[in-house]
Amino acid sequence: MVLLEFSMYPTDKGASVSRYVARSLDIIDGSGLPYRLGPMGTTLEGEFDEVMGVVKQCFERMAVDCERIACQIKIDARRGGGGRLEAKVAKLKQVTGRDLKT
Repeated sequence: MVLLEFSMYPTDKGASVSRYVARSLDIIDGSGLPYRLGPMGTTLEGEFDEVMGVVKQCFERMAVDCERIACQIKIDARRGGGGRLEAKVAKLKQVTGRDLKT
């Protein structure tokens, strides 16, 4: 199972690119994979080929009308089942003994 965090945005569309990022969120939401939206990226949970397939779809959609695209990807692969999207945060809350901002 893989946690993949990525950020993808066009660099040729000015200062505000939210409408381009929103297209990726439509793809992510439609994938059916568990995900968490953050202010600097989105984390997906699934099998390697599934999460990379979503990233590829997002890239292909953005490339339709964007000449230059930046993408950062982080991957945490671990054998075993899913649920790590929630479990990793829950474990840190337990270890610190307090509620954390997520």
